[in-house]
Amino acid sequence: MKRNLFLFIGTVAIAAMTSVATIYITSNNQTEGAPAITTLFDKQESSFRENPVVDTHFAASVVNREYPDLTYAAENAVKAVVNIEATISVSSQSQAIDPFFEFFGYPQGFGRGGQREARAGGSGVIISEDGYIVTNNHVVENASKLRVKLHDGRAFDAKIIGSDPSTDVALIKIEAEALPTLPFGSSDDLRLGEWVLAIGYPMDLQSTITAGIVSAKARSLGAIEQQGIESFIQTDAAVNPGNSGGALVNARGELVGINTIIKTSTGSYVGYSFAVPETIVRKVVVDLKESGIVQRAVLGVSFRAIDQQFIDEAGEMTNISEVGGIYVASVSEGGAASEAGIRKGDIILSVDGVKVKDSAIFLEQIGKRRPGDKVTLGLRRGDKELEVVATLQNRSGQTSLLSKDSVDAVKVLGAKLKDAPQSLCQELDIKGGVQVTSVNGGGLLERCRVKQGYVITHINDSPVYSLSDLERITERIHSIDGIYPNGRASSYTIME
Repeated sequence: MKRNLFLFIGTVAIAAMTSVATIYITSNNQTEGAPAITTLFDKQESSFRENPVVDTHFAASVVNREYPDLTYAAENAVKAVVNIEATISVSSQSQAIDPFFEFFGYPQGFGRGGQREARAGGSGVIISEDGYIVTNNHVVENASKLRVKLHDGRAFDAKIIGSDPSTDVALIKIEAEALPTLPFGSSDDLRLGEWVLAIGYPMDLQSTITAGIVSAKARSLGAIEQQGIESFIQTDAAVNPGNSGGALVNARGELVGINTIIKTSTGSYVGYSFAVPETIVRKVVVDLKESGIVQRAVLGVSFRAIDQQFIDEAGEMTNISEVGGIYVASVSEGGAASEAGIRKGDIILSVDGVKVKDSAIFLEQIGKRRPGDKVTLGLRRGDKELEVVATLQNRSGQTSLLSKDSVDAVKVLGAKLKDAPQSLCQELDIKGGVQVTSVNGGGLLERCRVKQGYVITHINDSPVYSLSDLERITERIHSIDGIYPNGRASSYTIME
């Protein structure tokens, strides 16, 4: 027993001496600048200090174990987000339910019998103290009356200043003063993983705030038809029916996007929401406020993004083997690209120094500019890289801004359109045209009783070979000529 006790005491003593020696050695080594004991946390912290590539914000969040404080942004931004109630006239002749309109709160399936009023809800953001509010086009489209309810409970009638279906942005106004506003931030500066807030009025709930991170940028969904400009910010902040037109806010309380749509198979949020970026929103708002129409800049090319599908289908023919960039498929004669010396087969690599790896980024960079703006385009032509300067034009082929009286031919016609297939043009013995894929209510084509499939060949006695030609028309439309796929020619004269 005594022997075991002595052995135990001896073991403890040896362990104590070893510990003292270790501490002594470590202390001496630390003095000499070479620590002998390093924890995993110490290694992480050291790597952040030694690696200049690692961003300081990320390093600080890991080392300090802190989450961003979003309370300031939430409490201030929520005051500038409003509820918009739109009164619309809907047909009750069909039982069919359109899930797109159902998602945005438009009542569906009333049964048979004429027109009736319905109310739909959305959100908006106050951007000026005197009552200018930005929202989505689909929130106010076809509305006969708009009613805006503020965060403080006051309500006002609103009027539409202008809207842009191509970006799904609209500007409305209420008559009020000294309103709380939300300043614009920079969507270009947003980073993947950055915290953002979605603020709106979903499902008849008042001033709802959800948080998430930026999941992706420059996302294209094909949700906006007819030459739509899509470069969405994707987040995982919860967005539901009624959030449309609401604010996407960064941690500093700045407006970086307008919540627009979700991608879902259920009609409700399942993890993906999308916002129009501030770069596009700001440009459209300024245009609508100053001139009542959007001053769309046109480069004058048809193009295709160089992705893996392009390489699989056309890589051998075009001698392109690497993804990235924009392939110029054709150049409009007399357009901005043609004047700058851009040729068919060139590859656009950048716009004013911003790399354009896909169509969404390219469309955003051109879409946020105005006619008359100069842009520097980085190109690859064969084995050479070069830069050219192009002066962007308006849709009529001029560098000046359009007046409010200028006509948007596509909008006035009121239809979904596409370039007529080459095979059909050959069959009908026409050089080209624009084919009607469906007719919307309220447009000229509906008034003329034009049917699906009709190919427009002339407007105002001027040839229309493609959508690009149609978009150049800015004068009032007084005549339409075309032909149906069965060969029957039809002409229409519009009497005002």
